[in-house]
Amino acid sequence: MTENSAPTETTILVLNGPNLNLLGTREPAVYGSRTLADVEDLCRAAAAAEGLGVEFLQSNHEGALIDAIHAARGTARGIVFNPGAYTHTSIALADAVAGVELPVIEVHISNVHKREAFRHHSYISPVAAAVIVGAGTDGYRLAIQHLASIVRD
Repeated sequence: MTENSAPTETTILVLNGPNLNLLGTREPAVYGSRTLADVEDLCRAAAAAEGLGVEFLQSNHEGALIDAIHAARGTARGIVFNPGAYTHTSIALADAVAGVELPVIEVHISNVHKREAFRHHSYISPVAAAVIVGAGTDGYRLAIQHLASIVRD
């Protein structure tokens, strides 16, 4: 997704933060055995079922995530966002989400509220349209379905 991309009424951005590239091998008891490629396939199928296209990006770098959020402003209808550990630390990402005025659905594979106390706080949640937590990778499908209902209204 680039700032020069033509705007489309049918595209959403699925954005994944740090360490999500390790899905399938990193703590499978917590995050499951599906890989990021599996999640991308799941997202493409869920979006297609809603008549939407998907741009998919994963980055371990906060600035790259901010740039993608900014670029989505003119190219996407909304964002499904798993910010990973930046959820608990990044005011800059929260400001980016608030600044683009797009509906953002925050997704977390694990139930962060059953984990360490530092994972209970999200800087993203107050600026997100909705939050899906603990549904495994199926949370992405749920997020896409909910985002589709928002953009149709």
